[in-house]
Amino acid sequence: MSKTVLYQSIGEELIRWDVDVEAATLTRRESVMLPSKVQYVWQHPSRKFLTASTSDAPSGNTPDKGKVHRLCALSVGANGKLALIGESAPLPSRPIHHCVDRSGNFAFTAFNNPSQITVHRINSNGTIGALVEQTVKVDVGIYAHQVTVTPSNKLVVFPARGNDAKDGKAEDPGAIKVYNFKDGQLTPAQNILGGENGFHYRPRHLDYHPTQPWLYANIESENEVHMHRIDGDKIVEKPAFIKTSLAAPRDPKMHQTTSAIHVHPNGRFVYTANRADSTVEVNGKKVFAGGENSIAVFAIDPTTGEHTRIQSIDPQTHHVRTFSIDPTGRLLVSASIRDMWVKDGNDVRLAPAALSVFRIGNDGKLTFVRKYDAALNGKLQWWAEMVEL
Repeated sequence: MSKTVLYQSIGEELIRWDVDVEAATLTRRESVMLPSKVQYVWQHPSRKFLTASTSDAPSGNTPDKGKVHRLCALSVGANGKLALIGESAPLPSRPIHHCVDRSGNFAFTAFNNPSQITVHRINSNGTIGALVEQTVKVDVGIYAHQVTVTPSNKLVVFPARGNDAKDGKAEDPGAIKVYNFKDGQLTPAQNILGGENGFHYRPRHLDYHPTQPWLYANIESENEVHMHRIDGDKIVEKPAFIKTSLAAPRDPKMHQTTSAIHVHPNGRFVYTANRADSTVEVNGKKVFAGGENSIAVFAIDPTTGEHTRIQSIDPQTHHVRTFSIDPTGRLLVSASIRDMWVKDGNDVRLAPAALSVFRIGNDGKLTFVRKYDAALNGKLQWWAEMVEL
């Protein structure tokens, strides 16, 4: 009988929670400490191992590059208990995302500052193998944010978000870079420029439909979800459908973005998270100024792939960076990265970061069940995901 667990990162700590899907509860178990702050974690297709990327650098375009950047391997016990295995591989800078190809033989790591991609072999025992030196230099765009492999395992897709204009600095255009992939080598395939030749286009994350040749990408600063068709070994560059991720018109005064996106295992729904974290000064504290923090739910037309928003629900926390759907498709758990001061009448109160648990109905809609507050102690809850053992 399969077992579902949730792994949660707070700083350099990776924590295991048992998941009771029927009761919609999480039970905290033990944790393991990694070399530096966890940036992303990926389950190996064998389910026997995880890969984790870590860094001591701050997020964003900070001049502080940090010193400890690693790609690590962990074994997964029968109950989900983790243990570091092998030697971690040094990385050139802060990794923002990584993935493992569908054969389980290669790990791809994306770096944002500066934009870069590396490929490592994964040994048969799950440990991190040698860096694969690339024979061709590929265009990595500006501010990479994710790296994934298409279901065919022939293409690597690399959203490079670009940057909004800020503090007198001009906008950097975004793009979705697509590479051919064979035997660990990457070669250029496509350069998808949305918006206005990449301007006003911030592709952040994407996910694939489980049975149809469709992908869904969220466009961060534009608060949109784009659907692209996949035609053989090419992604159709023009989106077939573009929909807003927000329930109400976007307030341009608020910092309002998307984060993760996931297609339901049954292919009937797609979910994305909206984040708002603008603040104002109240009683000497930076207090939430407003905006939409939500999980947006879209129904997918099984014939065309068109996605139509059917719900927007409050996770009762602020700034959800990651969320996941359990493999049976019955639970969704979101993770907010930081605490937030909020107005409470004439006073303010602290709204802690948390894991928020939702049931998923047969119609795809979410029902909030409970949340588990996270003791951050000045750190960030950067990542969390449910996996099946």
